[in-house]
Amino acid sequence: QVQLVESGGGLVQAGGSLRLSCAASRNIFSINAMGWYRQAPGKQRDLVAVLTSSGGTKYAESVKGRFTISRDNATKNTVYLQMNDLKPEDTNVYYCNAKTGFDNWGQGTQVTVSS
Repeated sequence: QVQLVESGGGLVQAGGSLRLSCAASRNIFSINAMGWYRQAPGKQRDLVAVLTSSGGTKYAESVKGRFTISRDNATKNTVYLQMNDLKPEDTNVYYCNAKTGFDNWGQGTQVTVSS
């Protein structure tokens, strides 16, 4: 198991940027995949971006070219989601995920984009 703590959410105007951070309780390079998901009230939790242990990435179509997932190669325990050109429809609670054979989730961080 791994504990995850997200930070960096907040309120931003459309066109602005935010960077989310996810601090893990252990070395993320040994974790199969780290990802970011988002969920609006009453809706399912959807994949935003994923980063595999080998460095591969995958993004939801709606965020391609705007969001970038990365990891801290120095500390080896933090994953980031750089979000640029934010849109009101990006407003959601964002969750960090670690796949270790089962899903580990953080508590979530709210991102609100005003028009």
